[in-house]
This record gives sequence, C-alpha cells and structure tokens, in this order.
Amino acid sequence: MCEVRLEVPLILLLSKNTVSPKSPCFLVALSGMSLFKGIFHFSRIVRDYLSGAPFSSYQESMYFSRFLQWKWLERQPVTKNTFRHYRVLGKGGFGEVCACQVRATGKMYACKKLEKKRVKKRKGEAMALNEKRILEKVNSSFVVSLAYAYETKDALCLVLTIMNGGDLKFHIYNMGNSGFDEQRAIFYAAEICCGLEDLHRERIVYRDLKPENILLDDRGHIRISDLGLAVQIPEGETIRGRVGTVGYMAPEVIQNESYTVSPDWWGLGCLIFEMIQGQSPFRKRKERVKREEVDRRVREDQEEYSDKFSEEAKDICRQLLAKDPKERLGCQGRGAIEVKQHPIFRNINFKRLEANMLDPPFSPDPRAVYCKDVLDIEQFSTVKGVNLDPTDDDFYHKFVTGSVSIPWQNEMIEMECFKEINVYETDGTLCSDLDVNRPNPPPKRGFFYRLFRREASASAPPTVRGGGG
Repeated sequence: MCEVRLEVPLILLLSKNTVSPKSPCFLVALSGMSLFKGIFHFSRIVRDYLSGAPFSSYQESMYFSRFLQWKWLERQPVTKNTFRHYRVLGKGGFGEVCACQVRATGKMYACKKLEKKRVKKRKGEAMALNEKRILEKVNSSFVVSLAYAYETKDALCLVLTIMNGGDLKFHIYNMGNSGFDEQRAIFYAAEICCGLEDLHRERIVYRDLKPENILLDDRGHIRISDLGLAVQIPEGETIRGRVGTVGYMAPEVIQNESYTVSPDWWGLGCLIFEMIQGQSPFRKRKERVKREEVDRRVREDQEEYSDKFSEEAKDICRQLLAKDPKERLGCQGRGAIEVKQHPIFRNINFKRLEANMLDPPFSPDPRAVYCKDVLDIEQFSTVKGVNLDPTDDDFYHKFVTGSVSIPWQNEMIEMECFKEINVYETDGTLCSDLDVNRPNPPPKRGFFYRLFRREASASAPPTVRGGGG
C-alpha cells in the first residue's frame, strides 16, 4: 500500500497529482489522525509555506504596492471637512443625528453627534466608547455599520449607515391604520432575528429592542440601530443590569437577575406583537401609567391576542414572551436556529435573506420623508457648568480612530472609486503612480482630486478682489 507523507504541503501534493483526495492512499493517510488534528496540521504547513517564498515574491510585486496605496488612502485623517452636512434627521442621547456625504466619493451616511460637554456632564464616556467599539466589531447586513469616527471642537462624531426609510415606530403608527399585515411583520422579524444572530455570535446582547431602534433603508430592508446599551458578555459568564426601555424589558432584567442573551428574544416577541397589533403587549398606545405598573404587568400578566393574530403568530409570541427565560424560544441552547425553525417562517428562505436576495414587502417612496419635520425635532439645551480640559484627551484619543476598514472598502467599491484608481499597466510594469522612477502623468480630476482639493484650497493664499486706493 502506498504511503502519503504528511510533511508535504497538501496544496503541493494535490497540485502535482501525487495523489487524489478520493484515492485510498489519501483516505488511509488521514485515517490515523482526528479530523481536527489533521486540519490544524495541514493549515500550519500551508501557512508556513505561503509565508516563505510566495509572500516574498508578493512583496516585490506591484500588487503589494497597490495594497499599500489602498491602506494609505484608508488611513487618511478624517475631519468634519471630509463631509458635507445636511438636514437633521433626529436626536440621540447626547446630540443630533444629521445626514452627511463624503466629499470624495459622494456616499451618503448618517452622522451621530455626541456633544462633548453633554457626555462629560452625564458621565457617559464609558457608554459612548462601548457603543463605538461594538459598532466597530460587528459586520452585519442587519445592524447599522460604523464607517468613520472623528471629532470636532465640540462633538465626537459616529458616521453610520444612513437609513432613509424611517423607523418601525413611524411606520406602525403614522402610515394609516396602526400595525402591519402579518406577512410584513414576519419579514421584519426574520431580518431582526438575523441581526440578533450576528450580534450573539460575537457574544453581544443588544438589550434595547423597540420599534424606534429598527430602521428601514431605501429598499425596505431593516437594520438594528443605537447600540448604546449593548454589551459584550465575557466567555462563559453571565451579566446583570436593569437597562432598557419600560415595557420592553424582560422579566429577568426587571428583577435584576443574571442573564446572557435571553432579553433579546423577549424583545423580539414584543416587537412581533406590536407590529401586528399596533400596540405593545403590556402598555396601550399613549396610556398614562406608572413604570412600576408596567413592570408588574411584564412579570405577572399574560398578553392578550386579538383576531389580527393567526395561530402561528400567537404561538411564536407566546414562546418568545415566556416569563421564564429557560422556557423561552431562542434560549434552549441553539439560539437563533430555534427561532428560525418556527413554522411561521416556513416561507422565508434565510439563506437568500442573508444574501440580500429577497424583496421586502414594502418599499419606501424615495420622494417621501419618513421622519419628523426639522421644526418638530426638539432642540438640545445649552450645557452649562462643564469645562473641557486636557484630562479628557485620553478618552477622545480612544474614540477618534478615523475610517473603519470593511465599510470603507465597501464604499470604495460601491461608489466605483476602486475601479477608477485600481488600474494596472497592460505590459505588466508598475503604474506611473507607483513607480518613483517614472514621471507622473498629467493630473486627472478624479478621486484623488476630490479627496485632497480641500487641503490644497486651505493652504492657498487668499485671492484679493478689486482695487485699493
């Protein structure tokens, strides 16, 4: 019987046709080691091989020079002059949220401003930094992405995915009859489930699911926003903390018991109920009631279902709104898989949904504005009695990190800037912008011009118009 020497890199072994993966020799060679051990062994060999001559060759190629150019562009300083700023879209806990546009690419974003004095007065530094770091960590089609983080004299700024379709609260209560038909509600629930799955994969519990935190994009797909109360749970541990919004907090949160991700599945149950019924399960629309009474209802009362609910809709809400987290859907050990397998999602192809290949049941009108009028957005009062000093600089330094790699790269591709400047010579030689020994071609007013023209104009001497006596 022939023998396969495992010291030879598998990638080379197959490329030389020494043995086929389907041959008995190959199978015998692997039979003496566990699958995990075999994969680890081969991956280490391949890594060691690629880090040698192949990587040295890559470093000497124009492809590596191009890679360095892209990383240099990605790490350019980000300031308020990087963007054009437009109308106010809403307000957060520490400041306004406005629309903005990257000058160099034309990409639109939402800029969430955290006023420095307001953050300091409320001792919100840890909360602000936590949200920023979690946004950096998560890369999901169902959670808003952080693209840039920068500062101005008065504010810290998070540049996020812009969602022009409004939030679920606006659509539930301001678009005719309250609530959605079941098909639309379940589509949104499926996308929220995918977003929670992506967060939970990073051991992040969101803790603030409610309609105003679920935003629609131009096509009608949703994303989870406002991760100010989200927290990453240490491996193998639980957390405590009575945080969230009255009427949406799970019983274990209200009672200050330990938990992991169970409050998020409770929140999904509240959302499904509200999307269908047109009111939250434990508090009627515009009902004036004390927080203690709402908390009592959450702990003790059973939600009531109208004829708007199908039997399957009732069932998933009851399972998600189980008072005991041990009995709650999504908390039986398999997380989002349990929820996705509920019969109400039988017509949702989650693979296609996650690949952004399903059409939403509702498409926002591009001519409509799905948010409050600018004049209706309450203005922040001036913060008095707070002074900024050099001791705050350490916090600002941790917060202000410029562009975030994956969103920045996606922006370059989406806005066709990658195609515009990622050009190679047909004869295989270095491009003129990479070869220091070749003269530069005449400048084109393309991406680089748009990116750097503000610096050039800022350094130019002022033009004097008219004459003087």
